[in-house]
Amino acid sequence: MAIDPYAPIFVISVAAELAEMHPQTLRQYDRLGIVSPSRQGGRQRRYSQRDVEMLREVQRLSKDGVSLEGIRRILELENQVAALRARVTELQAELANTQRASEARRVFAAGIAGDVVSLARGQRPEPRSQALVVWRPQR
Repeated sequence: MAIDPYAPIFVISVAAELAEMHPQTLRQYDRLGIVSPSRQGGRQRRYSQRDVEMLREVQRLSKDGVSLEGIRRILELENQVAALRARVTELQAELANTQRASEARRVFAAGIAGDVVSLARGQRPEPRSQALVVWRPQR
């Protein structure tokens, strides 16, 4: 059984050890809104595996010379991208369902010229007298 990566299970000392940081650094990141853990009863911070991964990413960006404000902005944009990707996936699934439902409701009929025409359910082909075009040469 896999552990939910978003389950808040680590206290601050364990999360700090896993992220190879000092607990005070984690408190500072929480105050700045960079990595905000869940809160349990008594206001105790609980970090998830995903939070620990984010802390490691913050550490990597910091070592690369990115400021804390820059790191906060990068993480914010990454969260927006993830949310937009999830929304695109939802919309693609909805579109596929709509197309499948639409195709199931399509009706085909023979046109006047013998071609196949697609009609909406309940729609009838135009009467022969209205749809038939007769070409007459000019005198």
